[in-house]
Amino acid sequence: MSPDPTHQARDRSPTPHPQPARLTGILRTWHDDRDYGFIAPAHGGREIFVHISQFPRDGSRPTEGERLDYSAGLGRDGKPQALQVSRKALGQEPASRQGQATSHARPPRPTQPTARPWIVTLGLGAAITVTAIWGYTQIQAGWHRADLQQQPPASSTRPTAGATDTADAPPTSTTTPAGTVPDHRCDGRQHCSQMQSCAEATWFINHCPGMKMDGDNDGVPCEQELCPVGAMR
Repeated sequence: MSPDPTHQARDRSPTPHPQPARLTGILRTWHDDRDYGFIAPAHGGREIFVHISQFPRDGSRPTEGERLDYSAGLGRDGKPQALQVSRKALGQEPASRQGQATSHARPPRPTQPTARPWIVTLGLGAAITVTAIWGYTQIQAGWHRADLQQQPPASSTRPTAGATDTADAPPTSTTTPAGTVPDHRCDGRQHCSQMQSCAEATWFINHCPGMKMDGDNDGVPCEQELCPVGAMR
């Protein structure tokens, strides 16, 4: 019995291979200068290599963060690689990847409150003003002390009423008549050579302390100069 040619033709037809399952993921990294990157699978697991040759040739370049559909296969080097990539849209990273990124992310640093510029300027201006006022008062005090030091000392004697210029007046005798006592005051004179009369010396030893005109303490001053003992008797 001759074989059925139809059956033989059916037996020679190639057996169809099952299509690999389509997977989804996010293009996590992409090196545009080297035409390759890595996809983070939506179901988790290790990132898979992908080459530019597996993308649609529509003139656009892959973008990090876009969602992709792909088939998992092996590359020429025998390593896992994404094949027959179709581009969806920019999307979120898989939940497992987000958790890993969050766990490794550093906590944000607390922000330091910054001072308002006008407050800093106002404080600086007030400090400069106070310093200038203090310096000016110190300079004025120094000037006042210098003026006081340059002034001549005040005279301890007061001019008598009706006194005239001694340069124009004729010379007059300064001897006080005996027995008269002018308006005296303790002016620091202590010795007989500073007295003008016996009455003046007697008034000084009776009214002023520290006199040195009565050596024998008999109440008679300047017994050899102004008040001889014989004359007093």
